[in-house]
Amino acid sequence: MNLLESTIQKIEPQQTEARARARARLGQLSMPYWALGRLMDLAEDLAGITGSMKPPVGRKTIVTMAGDHGVVASGVSKYPQEVTVQMVHNFVQGGAGINALARLAGARVVVVDMGVAGDLDELVRGKKIVSRRVGNGTRNMAEGPAMTRDEAVRSLEGGIEVALDLAAETDLFGTGDMGIGNTSPSSAIVSVFSGSPVAEVTGHGTGIDEEQFLNKVSVIEKAISVNRPDPSDALDVLAKVGGFEIGGIAGLIIGAASIKKPVLVDGFISTAGALIAAHLAPVSREYMIASHRSVEKGHRIALATLGKIPLLDLDLRLGEGTGAALSMHLVEAAVRILTEVATFEQASVSKAE
Repeated sequence: MNLLESTIQKIEPQQTEARARARARLGQLSMPYWALGRLMDLAEDLAGITGSMKPPVGRKTIVTMAGDHGVVASGVSKYPQEVTVQMVHNFVQGGAGINALARLAGARVVVVDMGVAGDLDELVRGKKIVSRRVGNGTRNMAEGPAMTRDEAVRSLEGGIEVALDLAAETDLFGTGDMGIGNTSPSSAIVSVFSGSPVAEVTGHGTGIDEEQFLNKVSVIEKAISVNRPDPSDALDVLAKVGGFEIGGIAGLIIGAASIKKPVLVDGFISTAGALIAAHLAPVSREYMIASHRSVEKGHRIALATLGKIPLLDLDLRLGEGTGAALSMHLVEAAVRILTEVATFEQASVSKAE
């Protein structure tokens, strides 16, 4: 049995007793019944995930998975591939969007090289980033499988290893991504799992014009036609039209679920990874919290396919883990509601008749 299989076997459903106790307390708080709405739903979820009436969420880690994509050669992105390497250096230097928002949330950012097409050895040796490198970027999915099935497993297991390595110092995980061209494999994954036409789940990514958009749709359609990924086999989908960092995100979620840690799923690319995780390990859905709804066109369909309602809708489309960082404040708010608000009895407040 490999690491992927053994980790999936360890995933258990949320603790129903803890959920029931949390729901009972939330229903008695000194306010109109369920007056804080989905924050109270979130509090109940966190109790079920952690098995605690005081869910620990103070130690926060955003894992930004980086990888490159051979499909960039087919003209699907506005930016050149070398931007992936450049942005990894920007993360390390603390100058990216995710760095600013993570600092505000009190979260650390861990950058993982899952398969960047460039030299990051110096950053790895200096322990500035983590390496779970599978390859030098994926192959062009429009011409054949993006990776082998073995590479797909390795990407998933790399993500699991990262989750387990960080577990002792992390209560709350957030997912993030970096990879020029990665909205294309994400759109392919969402199309395969949802059954939606490619044009309905494909957006303008980093800002391509209409002509480039039509080419992008055509390239993704060709990738699905050439590879014929099997929606009943998540490994097949990941191998044929996925990405190393998408596999890493899926693995991170599976690993976190196996140790009962909540995971804030970021945007479109992270949700594609979450779909892989959910099809490999259905119970892992119970540990996922959808942080936000991206402006990326297919994200609404991806979230519906995953069965998740996002916490925020701010027209974000950056990725990196930025939506997860923003939503960490709401997770902490939900815990405060559960643990700090007095019940009617504690506050000596009369209940409604």
